[in-house]
Amino acid sequence: MTVAHTNSRAPSLCRTGAAKALTLALATLALAGCKHDGGQGTQVAGWSLVDPSQRHPIMVSQEPAILNLNVARGSQGLTSQQRAEVVEFAGRYRASDAGNSRVVVSVPSGAPNEVAAMGASEDVRQLLLDGGFTDSAVSVEAYHDESGAQPPLRVAYMRYVAKGPECGHDWSENLAKNARNIGHPNFGCAGQHNLAAMVANPADLLGPRTSGDRYSDRRDAVMENWTKGKTTGAEKSEDERVRVKGAQ
Repeated sequence: MTVAHTNSRAPSLCRTGAAKALTLALATLALAGCKHDGGQGTQVAGWSLVDPSQRHPIMVSQEPAILNLNVARGSQGLTSQQRAEVVEFAGRYRASDAGNSRVVVSVPSGAPNEVAAMGASEDVRQLLLDGGFTDSAVSVEAYHDESGAQPPLRVAYMRYVAKGPECGHDWSENLAKNARNIGHPNFGCAGQHNLAAMVANPADLLGPRTSGDRYSDRRDAVMENWTKGKTTGAEKSEDERVRVKGAQ
């Protein structure tokens, strides 16, 4: 009787254990599926909502900066006023877009003032070289104009332009009740807008500038002292030393 009783319960116990194992496996898969579908997306969404630079991005693009110089047929080079305009134009290039693009001098080809424009282009090129531009940073090209008039001599370069976001349009959220504890839709927009308006060189918003040449004299002196086991800091006089009251 005892043996028969034990054998009758064995299949039931096996079925119960298998059901529990199957239920646990399904629950684990369900939890894993939920984490995979919503965890990463929620994290990215939360980060983009909090970061003002992602919510209110600054758009940086390139636009041509053009200086048109009217060169009449038969004229000899640039006038004094035009020379001043070229120098001012080059100054704006150095102040805001130095190193981002070349300066292109475009001469009208086939126009009645072609010969005069060629002579003026040499004056422009010489002014730029005297101002510190290298030969590789200035190029002279020809462009065609079929209007029959006297087209201008063009001096141009590509400059970076930063456009800030438009602010103050979205007041859909109640600022007095924020259960998520994150910034409201307009949070950080004014800062991004002002940064785009104030930045001197918008190319800096795209990435850091390249490193300049090192000051070799001081670095060589420091390395020499370090190699000899000496103090690498600059020597100070007694008047420059910091005195601590009570120090022995």
